Amino acid sequence: MADYIDIIEAVLTDDDKENLKAIYEPTVVAVPFGDASQNLCVTEDGEIRVYGKEGPFNHWGAQGDKTVYISSRDGGLSWKKHYVKDMLSIGSSGFNRETGRYIAVYPNEFRCEWNELIGNGGTWAIINDENIDSSNNKYVKISDRVIHCLKLPYYSENQKRWFIVGECWTEEKTKCIVVSCSDDNGESWTIDILKKHAPLFEKKPPHKGIRWQEYSCEPTLVELDDGKFIIYVRTSQDYHYMYISEDCGVTWSDPVPTDFHGTITMPVLHKLRDGRIVFFWCNTLPMPEIDQTKVVPPLPVDETNGRWEDVFTNRDVNHLAISEDNCKTWHGMRELLLNPARFNADFRRTGGFANGDKSVHQAQILELPFNKLLIHCGQHNACRRLIILDINWLYERDREEDFILGLTNLTTHMYINSVIGCRKGRRGHCAYNRTNGAVMLPSPDLDNEEVLSIGRVEDERIVYKKQGAVWNFPASNKGVVDIELNVLKNGVLLSLCDHWCNAFDETVEQQAYAYYRVERTNSWEKISLCYDVESEIVDVKIGDKLVKKIHSHKKAPLGLSYLHIQTLAEEEDFEGTVIRRISKK
Repeated sequence: MADYIDIIEAVLTDDDKENLKAIYEPTVVAVPFGDASQNLCVTEDGEIRVYGKEGPFNHWGAQGDKTVYISSRDGGLSWKKHYVKDMLSIGSSGFNRETGRYIAVYPNEFRCEWNELIGNGGTWAIINDENIDSSNNKYVKISDRVIHCLKLPYYSENQKRWFIVGECWTEEKTKCIVVSCSDDNGESWTIDILKKHAPLFEKKPPHKGIRWQEYSCEPTLVELDDGKFIIYVRTSQDYHYMYISEDCGVTWSDPVPTDFHGTITMPVLHKLRDGRIVFFWCNTLPMPEIDQTKVVPPLPVDETNGRWEDVFTNRDVNHLAISEDNCKTWHGMRELLLNPARFNADFRRTGGFANGDKSVHQAQILELPFNKLLIHCGQHNACRRLIILDINWLYERDREEDFILGLTNLTTHMYINSVIGCRKGRRGHCAYNRTNGAVMLPSPDLDNEEVLSIGRVEDERIVYKKQGAVWNFPASNKGVVDIELNVLKNGVLLSLCDHWCNAFDETVEQQAYAYYRVERTNSWEKISLCYDVESEIVDVKIGDKLVKKIHSHKKAPLGLSYLHIQTLAEEEDFEGTVIRRISKK
């Protein structure tokens, strides 16, 4: 059977082809009804679908029970909503093009029309040999266990094997990764529970409290060209962990940390038709944990002992990277989507009542014709998006920001003291409300231009007081970051990092690869940070003059990709430092 990418291309009109080819940088094409996890799929005739729910949120934050999907027959350029008429139809599922078989996977713990057919408990494969709208299903029990956080079934054409990965609780009350395989096209399944998991979070400075204590969870699997399979997992550590199988998923290594930052967020690996691997993740680090026992209103014991999270502070940006050598080296580390609601003062209620998460973490990836990707990412209708981009965008080396689009390409928001916690009545879930931090103000040159102003406002309603700005550039081991700035009162801390952290995070010096304090200038000056990761040296220049050599404080195995700017002010400062241009080359 023909590759689905060729099938999609075959139905495109000439205008569709030109419009799809014209997309380069990430471009939002739709707001889907469902969160990213198992909802994006493609049919045998090349129709792209994203399933979800329509209707008001219920008490638990789930969308209403009317099942819908949006579909595209022009490669993702335009979308139309449809109502699912037969609730027993297989819907979003993996597809084996060799046999024409669809397979979906269902953990039987929630109310669903399928429950009446398959009884209670366990995890099931739903099989259909007709089409994605057919309800002529076969139900095969995969396990008596309820397996959570499942991805769509993946079919290996090389191994003629179906894979399903997820997580489950064991008798020892630990959460472990589950790998299920079928060699007979879904008729029967084996189960392997990977009892070794990533270590739990340990409370130590700068943390004053406990993180959500997660074991290995939310796995993503990919098949490499050398025959190996790898699984990346979400953890409560500062990095994602990885499992490796060299025998087609029969046995797996113990988990080891990767070089990818990522805390309590979902990783997603996707193999392209030419063998390259795309990786979606949140290259972010949350704020140090607060003392949850001192929160007002008080938190329940489940959130003070790490059973649940109190507040997420690292889910406002997601990232993409690409590898050409079976995940040995990576290019890109680029921001795909900054949370569209990240500045909202009423963030917790933005988009309507929901106890559920509101973020841009979680994703599914689909390859399109003409070197494009379609990515479904995010949670909640206020934040989730469908995005198309050209893969070559990941290979760019330079970037420049002159603020012509204001703060579109930066994160500068600050957090407001809010009711926090996992589930508390009719309120947002694990989130602070927001306010502006650094803002665009008239240039001191009085030339009718606006510049980025970074200072400090003493407002007890704000959780952290230091303003700042965070800017992403294409990752590299060697480069020059230029900042054109003018210190009007208090200066700024300039930090080079390999990950995102909050603009106001005062632990950035401990996290940064290298940092430099700019305490005064003579009007506008250009500060250049010339870095070489291999030599572990950063040359600091003012204009063309070398003023300091800085030794790195941290390793950066994937290169540097962030400039973090933060005020040095220790008290209120409305003048601060102004910035008119930043660039990386």
